[in-house]
Amino acid sequence: MQKRGYGMAREESLSDLLGGWRSAVETAVPVLGFAAGWLADGRSIPLAAGIAVLAGAAVAGWRIAAGRRPVGTVFSLLVVCVGALVALRTGRAADFFGVRVLTNAASALAWAASILVRWPLLGVVVGTVLGQKTRWRADPDLLRGYQHASWVWVAQYLVRLLVFVPLWWAGTVVWLAAAQAALTWPLVAACLAVSWWVLRRALPEGHPGIRYPRALQRT
Repeated sequence: MQKRGYGMAREESLSDLLGGWRSAVETAVPVLGFAAGWLADGRSIPLAAGIAVLAGAAVAGWRIAAGRRPVGTVFSLLVVCVGALVALRTGRAADFFGVRVLTNAASALAWAASILVRWPLLGVVVGTVLGQKTRWRADPDLLRGYQHASWVWVAQYLVRLLVFVPLWWAGTVVWLAAAQAALTWPLVAACLAVSWWVLRRALPEGHPGIRYPRALQRT
């Protein structure tokens, strides 16, 4: 008998499709490099910034060599470079993490807005990965599922802000780096698992799954 929200064959999870664990681990590398450089030479911001940028460039090169999406790779490297420049400009090491505070705040707002206008970003991302473009929106069950599951991603960004903002305000570089590491892979893994569960629960019994919007089946 077919289970709720499943097709006949095993369907990839969001983690399978989006490769969340790899991106999360790679994102932490420049941050840890910054903290290591800052501690290694008497809290030197130039050294920390240089190591962070080199680590970010190495990660970007690895991603491109592995055939990863160039847009996400360039954006990740840009965040590292801007953070390094801001810290050098202000002379405050914690400001390296200020860009990440802003990107998480912007992400929370963007994901929430996308749900309210019925273009949930989780559906946009997964639909693009699966080559569906925006055809998933013609399936009301999938649209509703992506809306519900996208709230989990909003919560992920809010959790980061609740942790990052006080630490950034206090200027605690080591704790900021530790929080960044702790809130990358573990939090992303939890977000992927919970949003996948929410999405499947939103689909009615007998729905063929995210690869096969019902509207596609009728054409």
